[in-house]
Amino acid sequence: MERGQHGAAGGPRGRVGIVAFTDLPATAAWRHQRARCGFEVVYFERSADGYRVEGGTTALEEGLTWLVTYRVSLDGAGRTRAATVHGRSASGSRSVTLEADGGGRWRVDGVVAAELAGCLDVDLESSAVTNALPVRRLDLAVGRRADAPAAYVRAVDLSVHRLEQTYTRVADDGSCQRYDYTAPAFAFACQLTYDDAALVVDYPGIALRAF
Repeated sequence: MERGQHGAAGGPRGRVGIVAFTDLPATAAWRHQRARCGFEVVYFERSADGYRVEGGTTALEEGLTWLVTYRVSLDGAGRTRAATVHGRSASGSRSVTLEADGGGRWRVDGVVAAELAGCLDVDLESSAVTNALPVRRLDLAVGRRADAPAAYVRAVDLSVHRLEQTYTRVADDGSCQRYDYTAPAFAFACQLTYDDAALVVDYPGIALRAF
């Protein structure tokens, strides 16, 4: 079974793929706040075998302005299969391309990235939408926890690193699902709120859904 499918509490409820959530909308948007001042817009399109996710964020963070645009391809099980990210800051323009086989093996700009072994998702520092990817893929039951290491792309320099993270589904808040999220490398923890399409509604200190 794929890595990330089981956590300390025994893994998800056993459904496969992303069928437990509603279809992704045509578009969504987030207002980034506190950690940065910015705005993100994303568009979703069904592909022959999953989804194509395209969007971008413009932001001011710690005195630096940056612009990041991205295209992410997901397969039918919600796993990242490819991502192309372009960035612009005062220091210049950059781009990076990630390719994944869906089984945890990655290439970054065509070079094997052994440190990403076992990752099934891409996580963009610049984006609130990529926190939907492990949640849709895992479909955890209330009380379940799962590790979801990701290929993490930094916003300013587009460097790619492995990011260990965990998601624990806690009691729902009305129609919204809630997850306790941790990223130990950043000594960061918060509670994320999601809608029925598994898109973040509230990412405390980072972003609020605007549309």
